[in-house]
Amino acid sequence: MRRQQIDGWLVYDFRGSNPVLGQLVPGKRFLTRRVMLFIPAAGEPELLVHGIDASQFAATALRKQGYLTWQDLHEWLRPRCAGKRVAMEYSPLGAIPVASMVDAGTVELVRSLGGEVVSSADLVQVSVATWSAEAQANHRRASDIVARTKDEAFDLIRSAHRRGDAIDEHVVQQFICKRFDDAGLEYPDPPIVGVNAHSGDPHFEVSATSPAPIRPSDWVLIDLWARVPGDQNIYSDITWVGCCGEPTTRQREVFGVVKRARDACVERAVQAWTARQDIEGWQLDDAARQIIIDAGFERFIRHRTGHSLSPGPKVHGMGVNIDNLETHDTRRVLPGIGYTVEPGVYLPEFGVRQEINVFVDPAKGPTITSSVQDEIVRI
Repeated sequence: MRRQQIDGWLVYDFRGSNPVLGQLVPGKRFLTRRVMLFIPAAGEPELLVHGIDASQFAATALRKQGYLTWQDLHEWLRPRCAGKRVAMEYSPLGAIPVASMVDAGTVELVRSLGGEVVSSADLVQVSVATWSAEAQANHRRASDIVARTKDEAFDLIRSAHRRGDAIDEHVVQQFICKRFDDAGLEYPDPPIVGVNAHSGDPHFEVSATSPAPIRPSDWVLIDLWARVPGDQNIYSDITWVGCCGEPTTRQREVFGVVKRARDACVERAVQAWTARQDIEGWQLDDAARQIIIDAGFERFIRHRTGHSLSPGPKVHGMGVNIDNLETHDTRRVLPGIGYTVEPGVYLPEFGVRQEINVFVDPAKGPTITSSVQDEIVRI
């Protein structure tokens, strides 16, 4: 905060509107009124809580003050805002939606009290998006299980074909879920198992009632994610592709382009680290996407290159995204945070995505923490 000349960080929440508050002040709560946490660049944090919700924060040791009226709230805010640079979960022009959670009226209120509102995007990264040592260890454990489960899923298809048995997307999906359950991992949604044209839909949902069969010569994409239970832990989130037979020339071509795009992103991150240069999410996205564009597949790009991996309830975390497509993500790729690299090319008849996980080790720099696919799986 001092380096960015920020006087204070104001974390505002109304009825659970801002997940940052829950991660800075942990605990499951039912909030009905406005809550404000003020973290000064120097001094102790302070919490403003309506009397009705005060019991929800009884366990926290933070200095707390209650309020009843809107005038009380304004009077508490005034000395913390007047003439100050105040960081909030705000993104100028809504450029980074995940960092833009405060409503326009509340931003106007802080400005009316003399505050200059700036974005807290990088403060969120260094405080709630970084991986603890325990989270790193649990991510490694999850990554080992996820990679093994992916191999077993491809083996399941392979064995069924050798026996001449029928198998479909739903059977493989449920096999993966069972493996995760047996290993004690958690996952918010079941994995993607997409055959042929279904693999060309980045967010394809497997049908339990009419799944596509997986036949010899079919193309298969498997996207799976899971973690050791607990919001302090990090998901392992990977995507691999395989072919039930000999891949076509087109499939090999697209696979090679996506692989080069993935590697270009990682190489750019490593170069910046080695040169001790700051790099932002949009720059890593450009490094990957340019490979796809130069290969002539620009119109088959359907999403950014990667998303944040951070503590919290969601697979897509609260740190920097590798994105200059859907948003212009100007957040820095900071030590201690993680993200996916998952470029994709999606043709009408099949799609290729290669997804890996990267952790910015404070000592070693960008480090791949997941399995990496370098050849098409022969199923």
